[in-house]
Amino acid sequence: MVDFEWYRSYCTIYKHNSVSEAAKTRMMTQPAMSQHLASLEAEVGEALFIRTSRKMVPTERGKELYSQLAPLIESLEETTMGFRSASLPTHTVIKIGAAHEFYSEKILPQLQKYNTCTISHFGTADQLLELLKEDKLDIIITSKKFQTPGIEYLKLMDEQFVIVAPNHYEIFDTDNPMLKEQWLSSQNWISYGLDLPIIRRIWREHFKNRPQIRPIHIIPNLHMILKAIENGGGLSVIPTYILDKSANKAKSKVIFEELKVKNEIFIAFKLKHRHLPKMNEVIKLIREQNV
Repeated sequence: MVDFEWYRSYCTIYKHNSVSEAAKTRMMTQPAMSQHLASLEAEVGEALFIRTSRKMVPTERGKELYSQLAPLIESLEETTMGFRSASLPTHTVIKIGAAHEFYSEKILPQLQKYNTCTISHFGTADQLLELLKEDKLDIIITSKKFQTPGIEYLKLMDEQFVIVAPNHYEIFDTDNPMLKEQWLSSQNWISYGLDLPIIRRIWREHFKNRPQIRPIHIIPNLHMILKAIENGGGLSVIPTYILDKSANKAKSKVIFEELKVKNEIFIAFKLKHRHLPKMNEVIKLIREQNV
């Protein structure tokens, strides 16, 4: 006889393409998760995944089974959590964590639509995750997807970063990647941090090495970095959603647009709060505003 937990484990493995990650999500041991899958495959009579060194690849039978199971399990879990939520705290105040710049551009303009009280907190991805784990935040907006037991991530949007220079800057015109890198490395750079966040990504993705840059200014605020660029302070990397809202678009310009990079942004929250009405309402509003 099939155990319902086998189905839940199977769908989680399918979602993560990994037994170990599925075990973390369900807060089980990896051997127990593997046993669930083996028992279900024995009941079905054939393999549901092809095991590779990097991930679990569903077979055609596995895909068919998932398409049948997923909506049924989600519906049952929602019903179960709906009953449970009646005895849980109502969460009349939702605590939101995000980077200052994202909050300012993407959440603050729509805050009046939230039908609940909110407390906002700003910090880095690492700081926000720790506060979420400690129940000091209910929802965080983050560009880092940590594999942490009991925490769910939903893809929110992609943000695109481009190199920005003062509008008067004379740009070295070349299609040679080596010369382009040399020229960029010789310029004055403004960075969000000493470890050159995002700048390092551009070098790794497009030049296949580490940037040999010593920033002239460290400013941990993207709005202020853009202001410094507009004032002639140097080059930096800025997300396009901030550039689009700039009041002084004529004072800066995107250079070497082909060197852009993309970041994924996620909403993260604790699984135990997944079906709380106020949480879902805020998450839905954030997603509607940004997808």
